[in-house]
Amino acid sequence: MLVNSDQIVQALIETLQMVSISFICSILLGLPLGIALLVTRQGQILENKSVFTVLNFIINIFRSIPFIILLVAIIPLTRLIVGTSIGTSAAIVPMVFYAGPYIARLVESSLLEIDEGVFEAANAMGATPTQTIFRFLLPEALSSLVVNFTIATIGLIGASAMAGTVGGGGIGDLAITYGYQRFDTVTMMITVVMLIIMVQGLQSIGNFLSKKIRRK
Repeated sequence: MLVNSDQIVQALIETLQMVSISFICSILLGLPLGIALLVTRQGQILENKSVFTVLNFIINIFRSIPFIILLVAIIPLTRLIVGTSIGTSAAIVPMVFYAGPYIARLVESSLLEIDEGVFEAANAMGATPTQTIFRFLLPEALSSLVVNFTIATIGLIGASAMAGTVGGGGIGDLAITYGYQRFDTVTMMITVVMLIIMVQGLQSIGNFLSKKIRRK
């Protein structure tokens, strides 16, 4: 039995759902973590060695686990949260745990690129830590953040495809079920082309937005 166009469209929709929802959730998790990593570092505005050490350790743990292992390792937690371990909704949970710490590192990296003069200006104006973060640091790092968020989203596209190995739905599931298990070369090529188009399109949009922000 060959795959039909309806199945391809459905797989694309499922992939877009997984990537978009997990990206939003990962931003909500990773952005504050990344900010916390910066401001609690030695010499920063909210220096706290204990908090930084704990956050750094936890993030390093999750960053050390390959996604395919994480996908299986947190199946009990996935079932607890969404009530199932297969399907699109189940794939989102490990994708968030995978991308959240990664985004935290990317946010930290973007903020570390900021010139010391920005911190000095914020301090000279008597800005509070909250004002320093939201009125000085994040606007200054926005162009870099857009690039890094684009990288993270592309990583989520790859993760969504990998989730297909355990019935996660989407393009990856289509590639495994038809392209691999049923030796359907045409379907395999279609899924590869779809993923390439998604990645190239997303990277182009990210680069465009970053350049536009940088010029302002």
